[in-house]
Amino acid sequence: MMRHRPLLQSALLALALSAGCALLQPKKMDRDADIPPIEREFRAVWVATVANIDWPSEPGLDGEVQKAEAIALLDTAVQMGLNAVVFQVRPQCDALYASRTEPWSYFLSGEQGKPPEPYYDPLAFWIAEAHARGMELHAWFNPYRAHHPQGGPVGPRSLVNRRSDLALQLGDEGYWWLDPGKQGTQDHAYAVVMDVLRRYDVDGIHFDDYFYPYPSYNDGRDFPDDESWRAYRRGGGTLGLGDWRRDNVNRFIERLYEGIKGEKPHVKFGLSPFGIWRPGHPESIRGLDQYDVLYADARLWLQKGWLDYLSPQLYWPIRQVPQSYPMLLAWWTQQNAKGRHVWPGLYASGIENARGADEIVNQVMVARALAPTGAGHVHFSMKALRENRGGIVDSLIAQPYAQMALIPPSPWLDDRAPDVPSLKVDVQGEQVRVQWAHANVEDVNRWIVYQRRGARWDYALFHRSVRETLIPVVELSAAGDDSSPPQVLDEIAISALDRLGNESTKARRALGDLPEATAALDKGP
Repeated sequence: MMRHRPLLQSALLALALSAGCALLQPKKMDRDADIPPIEREFRAVWVATVANIDWPSEPGLDGEVQKAEAIALLDTAVQMGLNAVVFQVRPQCDALYASRTEPWSYFLSGEQGKPPEPYYDPLAFWIAEAHARGMELHAWFNPYRAHHPQGGPVGPRSLVNRRSDLALQLGDEGYWWLDPGKQGTQDHAYAVVMDVLRRYDVDGIHFDDYFYPYPSYNDGRDFPDDESWRAYRRGGGTLGLGDWRRDNVNRFIERLYEGIKGEKPHVKFGLSPFGIWRPGHPESIRGLDQYDVLYADARLWLQKGWLDYLSPQLYWPIRQVPQSYPMLLAWWTQQNAKGRHVWPGLYASGIENARGADEIVNQVMVARALAPTGAGHVHFSMKALRENRGGIVDSLIAQPYAQMALIPPSPWLDDRAPDVPSLKVDVQGEQVRVQWAHANVEDVNRWIVYQRRGARWDYALFHRSVRETLIPVVELSAAGDDSSPPQVLDEIAISALDRLGNESTKARRALGDLPEATAALDKGP
């Protein structure tokens, strides 16, 4: 059977490359059916702050320089067509925000506990700048890593010292880890996430693959949780060691999901586990066993619906049979009993040349073909995109990102579309002034203004604070010559979009209904 696997992968790729329709939501049979739906796809990137991988470029930079670097990254992201940023706010029991419980991050100032100078709140800044560009901001936490080897000295404000009852030293490299088997660890990590959720306008909460640590962090030895394991057994616990460790993580994930939904139901909870659940699932897959090594039962979380999106780190090529990207993605999709989003992680950092960039483009297309609830993917990491490695940004813009995309809705959280907005249109000289309002602006995240010229519909997105725009009655050829006739504005439509991607019915107005439009046309371009 093994010799037939590449044929299966090629078939999957061929299917993906012909499946652009996976991006589009089914047309509603209503009065707006003649307006083409906007593409839907979660296009995100991880911005890693640990070890200054993506931002800031080095610790100790002036706060204004940090802001300028952040703006440059966000501008790159939005210009290439991304619509979400997964921003690491807690790399090692520290904070890239004004935390009430943990010290300022070493990766900001070069000294743990020291805020940026001049002072600003990085998370609040990233949220404001991302939202101003129409992008979602997901706050990325590492729940259990207490100290990273590149995180400076373990100082007095570190949780390693302040909560020495929870922290365990690993190996000789300098890692410290909180013990997931202790209730104090779970309570502290829960409180940290909920504090950010309550005080910041984030669109998502995100965890990566670090639960129990990779064995290499402890020089290949087992995790040193003998104390909490013995306490569990003395208390009458009956689970074996592996099941107990998994249960510690499972209970925390379930608790956190319920806490997020109880506080802010619209905030999505996303998890990005190691890409292989267990070797042999599916049959030809080989590799690390996250279930029995990291004690992360990501399949259970997906099957139980304790998350809103899963982004397995599928950092392997399409044609690498033992870790086949399309076969793994298809397998994860088959485990999706609750119909959550499955948006794979793609390894942009591994790009070395144009061939590597093509691999990522092909993986985007495979993800579209296999998307059950709405296409999506997350790139690791921003540095590779900023450097345009192998021309990856150019390839994405020219092909799968040629059209902007909205984030797919999450109907299990909210499937109620906003009410239709009111629309006012009047002609002012050679332009049409379009104004709109809404009875419940709190239910609106953005506006979509559509315009029709002949049979062609175009659209533009506007921030929730905007209430009007000007559109020319006659649009000349983009080439600035007579190669194509002027395009006359025929119709305007507007809809309201909420935070979860639900779009209202459109308010519409034909320009033929306005006598002023006829007068404007009589004047000529």
